[in-house]
Amino acid sequence: MNQKSNYSLTIAWLYPDLMNTYADRGNIIVLQKRCQWRGVNAIIQKISISEDENLLKKADLIFMGGAQDTQQEIVNQDLFEKKGVSLKKRIEEGTPGLYICGAYQFLGKYYITADGKKLPGLEIFPAYTKNSGKDRLIGNIIIQENQTQNTLVGFENHGGRTYLDDPALAFAKVVKGFGNNSEDRTEGILYKNSIGSYLHGPILPKNPTLADWLIQKALEEKYKEEINLKKLDDELEMKARNAIANL
Repeated sequence: MNQKSNYSLTIAWLYPDLMNTYADRGNIIVLQKRCQWRGVNAIIQKISISEDENLLKKADLIFMGGAQDTQQEIVNQDLFEKKGVSLKKRIEEGTPGLYICGAYQFLGKYYITADGKKLPGLEIFPAYTKNSGKDRLIGNIIIQENQTQNTLVGFENHGGRTYLDDPALAFAKVVKGFGNNSEDRTEGILYKNSIGSYLHGPILPKNPTLADWLIQKALEEKYKEEINLKKLDDELEMKARNAIANL
């Protein structure tokens, strides 16, 4: 990357004790290590129920994973009562972030449960989710990013079907798997510098190019300059990704 030794990033990890299904912690490890390997000081700031929402003001990059229904109810209440306004402000300002499964659904307009109950969302992402009670969408998934055309791989497991107000906002198109709703071949959303996605597994160890995109965007937003990341040896990661993509 640029010749500078004092780069640093504060990565906010929202609700690590509650929203960490399917080893989503691995995304934090990847972000931290890929920063450190480039000499970037990566500070992980855990923010859960007991932490002050003002900690979000210091975040350069935000991550939030998925969870089971009980944990999601707890987090949903905390977001509406405390942290939702601060989170929305950071996303609207362009702070890069990655929001997986339940976190992705929280940021939409609303969620309709299988029994027809309408639960309000934070109304950040122009999307909504409904659970029709049909079979869950489960399995390996291959997608192609709409912006970069990079192929990404992961694992999805969700009962909710998400619909975007504008399909052009989709993060990627589905090559194999279900994606947002198993109907329109869209996967996730790219809103400003924030990504919502259903890819568990976790997503970043299998897809280092996406991790680097988040890191680069976070550095550019913080330092207001063009950043060229030092290339890393990703041979093993790419072989693993390609093996899954060719299944």
